[in-house]
Amino acid sequence: MFLENTVNHKEQFGWIEVICGSMFSGKTEELIRRLKRAQFARQKVEIFKPIVDTRYHEEKVVSHDENEIRSTPVPAAANIRLLADDCDVVGIDEAQFFDDEIVTVCNDLANMGIRVVVAGLDMDFKGNPFGPMPALMATAEYVTKVHAICTRTGNLANYSFRKSSNNDLVLLGEIEEYEPLSRAAFYKAMLREKISHLDVEAEEVQNTKKDTNV
Repeated sequence: MFLENTVNHKEQFGWIEVICGSMFSGKTEELIRRLKRAQFARQKVEIFKPIVDTRYHEEKVVSHDENEIRSTPVPAAANIRLLADDCDVVGIDEAQFFDDEIVTVCNDLANMGIRVVVAGLDMDFKGNPFGPMPALMATAEYVTKVHAICTRTGNLANYSFRKSSNNDLVLLGEIEEYEPLSRAAFYKAMLREKISHLDVEAEEVQNTKKDTNV
């Protein structure tokens, strides 16, 4: 879905569009599509991404399908406000990795008359709301939630299950580290992990008792 709020030409305020979903759901692909459409219309477009996102390219925003668009990597949300001067459209990818100020920045830009298009994961690998995304979705005029296909059931997937044992909140990765799961598949996968963890703890306790008896 593509939205253009041009009914009242006297109103100078912009707006915020959020594209959210799980890994492999096409968030970045949709972001790039909207921004390229704006560029084709000869609007001044600036695109930003967090400097930590270097998976495909250090400067470009690149989708899983290798669609790409030039961007500016920034270390913090405050940099976007400084670099987005005199723009018609601002695009932001991987918004979940930014600090909480990204919410204020996006609203400030929208209040200046700029159209802000933001893409990001709505949930982390544990199924919890991710960083500033809930606040961005709450303050946005338009929210588009896209879905992947569950690798285990074939149903719509809205969870990003981490296959590795790394518990860091931020872990850049692709199909080797993550897979999209439906609610049912994600619940079962997390339950299996919990049971496995309890089994390991029980085994460690038994080994400790044996060592003590010796």
